[in-house]
Amino acid sequence: MKLHPIAGLAILLWLAGCATAPSTPPAPTAAPAPATAARAPDATPVIPGGALQPITAAQAASQGVAQLLPPADLWERIRRGFRMPNLETDLVRQQEQWYTSRPEYIQRMTERSRKYLFHIVEELERRNMPTELALLPFIESAFNPQAVSSARAAGMWQFMPATCTYFELKQNVFRDDRRDVLASTRAALDYLQKLHGMFGDWHLALAAYNWGEGSVSRAIAKNQRSGLGTGYTDLVMPNETRAYVPKLQAVKNIVANPESLRAELPLIENHPYFQSVLVPRDIDVELAARLADVKIDDFKALNPSANRPVILAAGTPQILLPWDNATVFQRNFEAYTAGQYASWTAWSAPATMSVTEAARRVGMSENDLRNVNTIPPRMLIKAGSVLIVPRTAQVRDDVTSHVADNGQLSLAPEMVTRRTTVKAGKHDTVATIARRLRLNVAEVAGWNSVGTSAAFKAGQQVVVYLPVRVGPARAAQAKPGVRAKATARASAKNIVKKPRR
Repeated sequence: MKLHPIAGLAILLWLAGCATAPSTPPAPTAAPAPATAARAPDATPVIPGGALQPITAAQAASQGVAQLLPPADLWERIRRGFRMPNLETDLVRQQEQWYTSRPEYIQRMTERSRKYLFHIVEELERRNMPTELALLPFIESAFNPQAVSSARAAGMWQFMPATCTYFELKQNVFRDDRRDVLASTRAALDYLQKLHGMFGDWHLALAAYNWGEGSVSRAIAKNQRSGLGTGYTDLVMPNETRAYVPKLQAVKNIVANPESLRAELPLIENHPYFQSVLVPRDIDVELAARLADVKIDDFKALNPSANRPVILAAGTPQILLPWDNATVFQRNFEAYTAGQYASWTAWSAPATMSVTEAARRVGMSENDLRNVNTIPPRMLIKAGSVLIVPRTAQVRDDVTSHVADNGQLSLAPEMVTRRTTVKAGKHDTVATIARRLRLNVAEVAGWNSVGTSAAFKAGQQVVVYLPVRVGPARAAQAKPGVRAKATARASAKNIVKKPRR
């Protein structure tokens, strides 16, 4: 007689229960779930505790089977972790069309993501967060860690400079942690968890990530006072934020079912792309890449926070390398005997000085000093500023942790402007005064609250702001002039500030 497979399984489990039956009565078990309530195959498996007990065929049929094999690729792993409610709006359809009509763009940004995606998914799973959030850098930066927005947000996760302190992201002469793969991912997920805790909804949390938590809170309060809904689609928000979650939903839909949307995703294997390697000494970026047998562009893509040609061990004690190159680097680092690991070190300016004077003191050409330290023309180096300079054979010690963590470059203009007045001649106009003093016509008109074609009366006092050269001693104490303050106020009114991150 041939047994039904489920009946056979039930008999085996019953026999196992008999063989291991305890001498004391077993604790009562919960009533079995009906067969219609079977778990999804990818749900967390239920592992019973205590002694095995016989189950019925109906119970066996109602239980899901835990998957023993990991997902074949990273896209499948991401799909299994989708937990956010889907958004179904016209904006989602529009964003799907935008992405799918640009297959080269999808290919470019997904290829770029392969270096970072596994780490982000690992972190999300460790925190029990929805894996849709691993797709957020597609929206923020197209997975470009060097991306900088018009509002000065930077990195894969697009952090603003003002919020870096709160999330412990360092910005100094040597590194910018907004671009660091590990640090920025940790900070972004910390922030998203905080926002979800505030709003209890992932769509609202994402809106706050883009628009700012204060803005979302005020929009919710306004709708509550009006008796309106407080969900993501109910709030009045800027167009950028209105399209933000639909963009993520569109990318999610492409990842969930690329065939139905006629999209193609490159294979990304489900294993780490990189690993961290300790760096015990200051080392040149180019040497580190060479010892790891990694192309310099690939090295910089994994270590994009490095601002300068040297990595300081006291500030950046680890680097990221492709998985197979980590051991190569460690072996070659230990065997390296060709000289110092670092040909650059840090130098603090003892006083405010010109770039020419600083270059003379450190034995560099002015052009090289400007290029290495990104110093624009017509600027003075303020006292206490830290610069990257050549490391001589006499310098044995690496840069200290205090300098590596806190070094800043402060600059002051060689020229400042001072408010003054000039007496208009008999036929003077805004244009003639501007031409004579080599000033901008619109600025002269603005300073005097007249039109650009206005004429002045003979003897009239005309307000102008003229440049004055400032020496190093005065630059160290210089305060912004009236014109600089006015310009700053005017600029502040015109800047559209992004309150996010």
